[in-house]
Amino acid sequence: MAGRSSSSGSKLRFLTDREFEEEAALLLAEYERFGVSVTVPPIPIDDIIEEYLKIAIEFRDLRMEYPEGDVLGAIYFNEKKIAVDNRLVPEDFPAMRGRYRFTLAHELGHWRLHRHLYLRRPDERELFSGIPPKPDLVLRSRHSDPKEFQANRFASCVLMPLEMVRHAWREWRGELEPIYLPDLRADAGSEGTDEIVLENAMRPLAATFHVSPEAMRIRAEGMRMLLRKRETSLFD
Repeated sequence: MAGRSSSSGSKLRFLTDREFEEEAALLLAEYERFGVSVTVPPIPIDDIIEEYLKIAIEFRDLRMEYPEGDVLGAIYFNEKKIAVDNRLVPEDFPAMRGRYRFTLAHELGHWRLHRHLYLRRPDERELFSGIPPKPDLVLRSRHSDPKEFQANRFASCVLMPLEMVRHAWREWRGELEPIYLPDLRADAGSEGTDEIVLENAMRPLAATFHVSPEAMRIRAEGMRMLLRKRETSLFD
């Protein structure tokens, strides 16, 4: 994901894991005060963006617009608009629903965390009248910009809220004990890379939250509910 440099000179603020959780929880609390209570998954990310924040969502052929990179989404701060690539239209490509929702949540992360770095003054917009606006940030399938990490972290927290995941995990598993990769490996048919095995295990929970198995796997690993090895203690 690439973005234009900020004209404001503001620096990107470091956020702790707890702050990402709090930012996501704050947004859902605001949405509840707006009149919609979200107590169970999936999070209505489309409605939060369009109905509450009044940010337009439109589908476009971003591959044609950005042939130099695999662009999935883009955000226009001053225009209050999110563009999503046609490949992610959920009605046409149901298998891409999780990627579509994460792309929306990712761009929403930019809106909540980064728009102060890009919003132009009203008088600046007059200088560019008649010129089609360019997106402030675009989401590519591969990226390394710190803003992209932050947007992904926010998206994970807002689509899979901490306590909601714990509750769903208990409903699914009957307890809050973590799942260990060696145990999955011991099961028949658990072959493939570590990521494939872990993501296959997360499919039931991913379906509950309407996210991809990859997104669910990353969230569960971050919560230490999904572990790649057993931790030993001095008494083992």
